[in-house]
Amino acid sequence: MVDFFQNTIDGVMIGSSYGLLALGFTVIFGVMRRLNLSYGPSIMIGGYLGTVLYLNHGAGPLVVAGAVVLGAAIAGVYVERLCFAPMKAGAGIASMVSSFAIWMQLEQAAILVLPRHTYPFPPLATGATLEFGPFFVRIDHLIMLVCALGLAAAVQVTLYRTRFGLALRAIIGHPVAAHLVGINVRRAMLLAFAAASAIGGVAGFLVLAVDQQVTPMFGMWATLKGLIAMMIGGLGSVPGAVVGGLLLGVIETHSQWYFGPQFRDLIAYVVLFAFLVARPGGLFGRAPSPDITTPQKA
Repeated sequence: MVDFFQNTIDGVMIGSSYGLLALGFTVIFGVMRRLNLSYGPSIMIGGYLGTVLYLNHGAGPLVVAGAVVLGAAIAGVYVERLCFAPMKAGAGIASMVSSFAIWMQLEQAAILVLPRHTYPFPPLATGATLEFGPFFVRIDHLIMLVCALGLAAAVQVTLYRTRFGLALRAIIGHPVAAHLVGINVRRAMLLAFAAASAIGGVAGFLVLAVDQQVTPMFGMWATLKGLIAMMIGGLGSVPGAVVGGLLLGVIETHSQWYFGPQFRDLIAYVVLFAFLVARPGGLFGRAPSPDITTPQKA
């Protein structure tokens, strides 16, 4: 039983990074009802910017963290301007395919800047782990969990307790009516994209600092983990994003312990498929509309 509870603790800690990634996906999907496949590569661009500062200028963790968040936000705005802003209503498939093309572009640009496969990244925290009887927790994992819960609370408050959040929810439900009452829809979407990418930057910095390395595969990994966690937790649900991430982490940890690392991702995908069949909207979300990528008739 000690191993079971320790694996569960480890899964929750690891899943907090998935929850952070899912938060950004939730903001973008909740506002635009479209999937941004360049979300992970945008975070990777921020990670590579922080790595350049760390390697070439000896930047400390705080400077690197700021660079990662800023770089991810700028890359997110770049994706929004190219793939989503020019698209009309009902062009969800076109914007998604365009974001995939930008994914390849960002990934290749990062490889040109740092051509080696692996580069070191400054650690988040050093020192002994915290022990609670027979159980232990890594300090950097605990910091990541606290950040995930804090950011989720901040996003929830922003969406439901501020005028900006009210404007975003109006755009979600009735974009034409939101425009008619004076809401700048394009500006609100741009800010939402930048905020979601910045959240992804926070997640990216924490994950990279825990792993203490960055690779070109990080963009694909971040996209997959964030998307799976969001789909399990609930489409468009902020609490669901965090819960989905934590649940995914626990599933992966136990799968690796009982069946070996080669079955970890397979079992996670099986669980995702089960959710898509039994609860298409996830734990806390609603099932997506079948005409989500087509314009609504008046």
